[in-house]
Amino acid sequence: MADVKTAAPRPSAPQGNTAGKPKNANNFLVNLIVVASCVVVGYLTWKFVMGNGSNFQDVDKKHAKEGNLLGLMYQGGFVVPILLATLLTLISFVVERALTIFKAKGKMDSGEFVRKVQYHLANKNIDAAIAECDKQAGSVGNVMRSGLVKYREMTHNHDLDTDQKVLSIQKEIEEATALELPMLEKNLVFLSTIASCATLLGLFGTVLGMIRSFSALGSSGGGGDATALAQGISEALINTALGISTSFMAIVAYNFFTTIIDGVTYGIDESGFTLTQSFASNYK
Repeated sequence: MADVKTAAPRPSAPQGNTAGKPKNANNFLVNLIVVASCVVVGYLTWKFVMGNGSNFQDVDKKHAKEGNLLGLMYQGGFVVPILLATLLTLISFVVERALTIFKAKGKMDSGEFVRKVQYHLANKNIDAAIAECDKQAGSVGNVMRSGLVKYREMTHNHDLDTDQKVLSIQKEIEEATALELPMLEKNLVFLSTIASCATLLGLFGTVLGMIRSFSALGSSGGGGDATALAQGISEALINTALGISTSFMAIVAYNFFTTIIDGVTYGIDESGFTLTQSFASNYK
């Protein structure tokens, strides 16, 4: 199975911050509702769409019509609605992550954004640099803005030396980063779990189908219809196909999102380095 890319490590959140607990509880409840809804929709799709009588040659639904994929998938057994629920869950969280991560990426490339901020800081125009953060409107801009507010505060502070001021700016950046990165990586665990488990679910359904097919062959004394046996095997392999395709999409989506997150993380690190170096050079 293809490897799933590991997301970039993130700094730990400030220990004194307890405001996130109710929010985490709400996130868990929302995620639970999404998963439960996908399970219900998956079962209803399997039961009433795939299981519709028009998809079968006879009323008792023993044989799917030739070339009818829905009827064939229905005969894959009770694992099919589970796989459908898994696929719907994947689609739901891919859409949710896409909306969140592309918004966090911001309206401006992080490299270009940092260069503009560097230019304004070189001219000691902190307000213009903060305005660039508002234009960027992403995680890098949010972290940079927090650092710049502290940066401006330190320029008017005469009680601390330069090293202490730089450390104060660094601490502000670290705290802002600790608030941004968990939001970026939230719910990626669903994608990584589906990437690992969907194929196994498909193989489980296939094994059950093969057991049923060969059990039927054995009960007929080994002289059963070869066509019926082949049909049973093809029905079982539907589970494998659905599981592998779901796992493939999950792996691609997970690695795609973590690549974007790595880029945002690099932009945050670059912005923090820019602020500290700028302050150290301009306010010795």
